[in-house]
Amino acid sequence: MKRILITGGSGLVGKAITAHLTNNGYEVAWLSRKAKKQKQRSFSWNVEEGKLNENALAWCDGIIHLAGAGVAEKRWTEERKKEILASRTKSSRLLFDYLSRQSRRPECFISASAVGYYGFDTGGEWVNEESPQGTDFLAQVVLLWEEEVLKIQSLGIRTVLLRIGTVLDKKGGALKEMLKPPVAAPLGSGNQYMSWIHLNDLAAMFNFALSQPIMGIYNAVAPHPVSNKQLTQIAAKEKGKPYLPIPVPRFVLKGMLGEMADMVTGGSRVSSTKIENEGFVYQFPFVKEALKDIYK
Repeated sequence: MKRILITGGSGLVGKAITAHLTNNGYEVAWLSRKAKKQKQRSFSWNVEEGKLNENALAWCDGIIHLAGAGVAEKRWTEERKKEILASRTKSSRLLFDYLSRQSRRPECFISASAVGYYGFDTGGEWVNEESPQGTDFLAQVVLLWEEEVLKIQSLGIRTVLLRIGTVLDKKGGALKEMLKPPVAAPLGSGNQYMSWIHLNDLAAMFNFALSQPIMGIYNAVAPHPVSNKQLTQIAAKEKGKPYLPIPVPRFVLKGMLGEMADMVTGGSRVSSTKIENEGFVYQFPFVKEALKDIYK
C-alpha cells in the first residue's frame, strides 16, 4: 500500500501527515476543491455539489479523511454550527457513495474524529473508547460524523477512526491561540484536563493506522494529560513568554467566545491505552519534552 489520498490535506494536520508519509516512501495526493492551485498532486471534489473525480479512488490504496470546517475558527452562530456538522457528515457520505460504486476499492480508510465525543467536561475521571457519549453540541457532531464514517466498513474496507485531542504545534491550533496575548494565563479554573498530542506523534499515528491491521475507534492523545494551567505555564516558559497565574474567568471567556467558551473551560482526561496496546510508541509522551521540541 503506497498511494494515499488525503481529504483536508492543506490544513495543519494534513500537511504534517503528507510530509510524514512522503518521508516514509508513500505517494500522497489530496482531494481538494482547488486541485489545480495546489502544489501537492491533487484530485478535485466538491462536497456541496456532490462531485468527486473518480480517478482519485482508482489511483489510491488507502484514504485519510480529515476534511471538516474548523471548530475554533469562528464564533458558533447557528449557521456556523450547521456548517461544522455538514462539512463532516456530507463529505463522509460522499466518499461512501463513490466508494460503493467502485469495483476496485482502497484497502483502508482512516478518518479523523475528536475526543469531543465524550463531552466538553468529564472532570478528572479517565475516559476511554468505551465511555459514554457527551450531550453537548460537539459530542453530537462527533457521533453523527462517526456514524457516516463507519458505514464504509460495510464495503469491506478496513476502517479506523482516530479521536484526536488538542494538537500541539507552534504554527497553528490551540498553542498559537493560547500564547497570542502579551501575557499567557490559564483559562477558566485552569484545573481542567487537556488531552493533548504532539503534531509529529499524530502524523506517526495515522501512518501506524495505515500500516497495521487495526480497525475501529482509537483515542489519538498522548499518555499523560495535563491541566490547562500546567500546559500554559510550561508553554510560556519554553517560548520565553510572561506567565500570569491568575486565570481568565469563565464569564469573560463566555462574553468573548459565546458557546465556544465551554470547549476551552471544560476538559477531559482521555486514555491512550488502547492504541499503545496495539504497539504504537510515542516520541513525545510527556508535555514538557513535547513543548521543548516545539519551541527549540
